[in-house]
Amino acid sequence: MDIKLGKNDKRYIEGSDDVFSIMQRVLLRENKIDKEKEHFWIIGMNEAGYILYIELIALGSVKAVNIEPMNVYRVAVMKNATRVIAIHNHPSGRLVPSKADLDITDRLIQVGRILNITLVDHLIISTEAYESFRSMGIMDDLEKSLTYVPTYQVVEQIRKEEKKIAREKLALERDKTKLAKEAEKLAQIQAKALANALLDKGVDLKTIAKIMEITPKAVEKMINNTQ
Repeated sequence: MDIKLGKNDKRYIEGSDDVFSIMQRVLLRENKIDKEKEHFWIIGMNEAGYILYIELIALGSVKAVNIEPMNVYRVAVMKNATRVIAIHNHPSGRLVPSKADLDITDRLIQVGRILNITLVDHLIISTEAYESFRSMGIMDDLEKSLTYVPTYQVVEQIRKEEKKIAREKLALERDKTKLAKEAEKLAQIQAKALANALLDKGVDLKTIAKIMEITPKAVEKMINNTQ
């Protein structure tokens, strides 16, 4: 689920404080029941740290949330993000990473390397405070870890999935282009209909041009266009 930024939220991430400032407000917007569940979000950015998207990847139980790395990176590939930050909440307010938290971070680092997408940090948050894996030195340790270095077969599967996502992205872009062309064609038809209606009412070309904010020559060309 795509999370919309508020008008007062920063669009650039300079550090973990910026991340918490945004995600604290996101968490506070949740209803009371969902606040008591673990959420896992991803912020996708470009190289300059500009936020491209914030995505809720999964909503779990009070104590856990299940994450699949390719679900995390799917949107990143679609939106050309080169850097991501993982965020999840601990409803208990205890901001100590669990073994599962460390494991998923390790796996995300490894998959990100294959996709050339950097996992910059992982934050655990509550409604009042946060802890940053980067600030605690955990990211440095996990970046050296060999625990989840994928086998050749896994790497190939991830790359195959990446190609599939790229094809989906291309299809979406084609659909957008098609819709844009159809919208442009409809606008032209409507403009021509308006010009003809005004002509039928005895309005001269110069006045029509002024109303439509185009030149009289453009009005004449539009009216005479039989397509």
